[in-house]
Amino acid sequence: MKYISGRLFLTAAVLLSMMITISCTKHESGSIKVGVAGAHSGDLASYGLPTVKAAELVVKDINARGGILGRKVELLVEDDVCKPEVATNTASKLLSQDVHVVLGHICSGATKAALGIYKESRTITMSPSATNPPLTQSGDYPNFFRTIASDDAQAKLEVDFALDILKLKRIAVLHDKGDYGKGLAEFARGFLEKSGKAEVVLYEGITPGAVDYSAVVQKIKNSGAGAVIYGGYHPEASKLVMLMRKKKMGTFFISDDGVKDVTFIKVAGEYAEGVYATGPMDVSKNPLAIAANDAHKKTYGSDPGAFFLNAYAAAQALLNAIEKGGSTEYKAVSNALRTEYVDTPLGKIKFDERGDAIGVGFSMYQVKNGEYVEVK
Repeated sequence: MKYISGRLFLTAAVLLSMMITISCTKHESGSIKVGVAGAHSGDLASYGLPTVKAAELVVKDINARGGILGRKVELLVEDDVCKPEVATNTASKLLSQDVHVVLGHICSGATKAALGIYKESRTITMSPSATNPPLTQSGDYPNFFRTIASDDAQAKLEVDFALDILKLKRIAVLHDKGDYGKGLAEFARGFLEKSGKAEVVLYEGITPGAVDYSAVVQKIKNSGAGAVIYGGYHPEASKLVMLMRKKKMGTFFISDDGVKDVTFIKVAGEYAEGVYATGPMDVSKNPLAIAANDAHKKTYGSDPGAFFLNAYAAAQALLNAIEKGGSTEYKAVSNALRTEYVDTPLGKIKFDERGDAIGVGFSMYQVKNGEYVEVK
């Protein structure tokens, strides 16, 4: 019996060793699978589709040069419509396809909903646009990285601009009740109250997708606010601005990178003129940014959309980390992201211990003659 047990033990050990070898070989052979998750349809598709195109361009270039570690890179694109309840299914679907890393998600709420799933499976995830501070600052998601600064920096810029440049004393703060919009608005309110330079005369959340915002616009008017700082996305912002301008209100409208999008200008039309919005720093003179934008125009026949360069940089950073780490394994990729610099359209970047890109920030923009122009 001892002899038989020994043979059984030896056989089991050999089988286990073979299974581990096969598992590792499977994971480290074949194509390198990059998931691309975000809003690819619906009202916020203008935020998500540029990321798909950025990933396509980066992967096309890398595969033309032989791929990474001798392996071709494959994209797995999944739509989450920027909705948290959909994002969890999107994450599960990508993992079921044995994805190695994920570029996305786009909206902060959807990103947060999906991150727990990726964390459990030890999958590196990098967003070009999810700015909610707790995503990196809470320490809950060590698998998460981003190529955009967080909302506390964005809100501080908006408040400083309202106080020091526009010299305003009465400010209304609105938000769309979501992780992104409300989070930014809370930071803005906090910075305003701490400054002692202005009064928050109205703080209120609005319901996304509502047909009419007349009631809240009237509250803004009655408050005597010199400006509205709004945390949220362009569909609601365009409705607010149009109503305010139709009521002949001269109140400044200051918003975020969720509004710094050409779709906002198209929807709001002439009423968009003069609107301020923060967005990623202007890197238009960076040769790599010029090349990336030119590649988009040549391939797709149009100018890039929102977060295109941030997504381009994210795709480069992820694949560079796999190459420098010599593996698609979590620990190797995570370490390389934090230790290895990579040249991108945003500049030469790597990531801090929290997962935030070092050297990335925001600028203030204003709509002039139908386009966003950086405010110097």
